[in-house]
Amino acid sequence: MQSAISVRELTKKYEEGSAGTLALRGIDLDVHPGELLLLMGPSGSGKTTLLSIMGCILTATSGSVRVAGKEVVGMREKDLPGIRLQHIGFVFQGFNLFPTLTAGENVELMLDLKKISGAKAKGRAQELLEQVGLANKYSSFPADLSGGQKQRVAIARALAGDPQIILADEPTAALDSHTGRTVMEMMSGLAHKRDRAVVIVSHDSRVVSFADRIVRIEDGAVAAPEQESVPAGLLTQSLPQAAVGLA
Repeated sequence: MQSAISVRELTKKYEEGSAGTLALRGIDLDVHPGELLLLMGPSGSGKTTLLSIMGCILTATSGSVRVAGKEVVGMREKDLPGIRLQHIGFVFQGFNLFPTLTAGENVELMLDLKKISGAKAKGRAQELLEQVGLANKYSSFPADLSGGQKQRVAIARALAGDPQIILADEPTAALDSHTGRTVMEMMSGLAHKRDRAVVIVSHDSRVVSFADRIVRIEDGAVAAPEQESVPAGLLTQSLPQAAVGLA
């Protein structure tokens, strides 16, 4: 089976003065259709940098990244958005919703990029919002939505292009336990029922019961062999107090 994403000897160096910072150090990783892979590790370990390179948002310094069989390291920057549009749905930690567009219009924006517009786009956006439990929020603006609702709009938008690969950066960070579970159940369903490759960066120990594999990143490198998911049950632990009530 061909990997959805294949990473080999990946490095990323941020230039800062004469020295620079080596954020990723020779990463090797494969992500397969039908699995939910969890990237964990301390803050600053390189998880989000790795996710962003796999998502064609950042460019690598060296190594190889193949997305749906296509090498993207060394690809012209003007060609990378086409790879993202064709293959990848990205869920950002900060939601990245357009404040002047309604929830429905935020989803329709992605459909418009896929050349779907008019009544067809509106109907599809309504369907996606219904799937994430927001059927009655089509005309609501982001300022009128809770954190959990914004995250679900972001997920609906990511799914609008029917991507083969879903990349999510801390998708449960601002959510209470119930909403966090709902989001992870959706992600798991995409992997196991829709045969999508799902990669999630998270510090949240409650999400590990949904993972098929856990890869720990430390100091820009894979810290240990990839592991099977831990036993279910950790998701029932309480979220940090600061997150409660944001959904």
